[in-house]
Amino acid sequence: MNREAAEVLAINALGWLAGQEDLLGVFLGASGSSVDALREKAGDPEFLGAVLDFICMDDAWVVAFCDIQEIAYDQPMRARAMLPGGEQVHWT
Repeated sequence: MNREAAEVLAINALGWLAGQEDLLGVFLGASGSSVDALREKAGDPEFLGAVLDFICMDDAWVVAFCDIQEIAYDQPMRARAMLPGGEQVHWT
């Protein structure tokens, strides 16, 4: 996956999240964001990474998103790795 594909997947994830009324409230509360900020930051790769981080916190959310998108369950994490802040940390 390249960065452009990762951003497209993350934008799709944001759209999915916006349609999940119960989850959207949790995301807004956790991120300190607002609905207006979602629109403003939709093109920001760092914000899109945060969206994927949030969805990847719960396997059920990953499954629900991936099933709707008809993509493999590992794709959100693969996309996350391509966006800012998603690099693997090597502690040794």
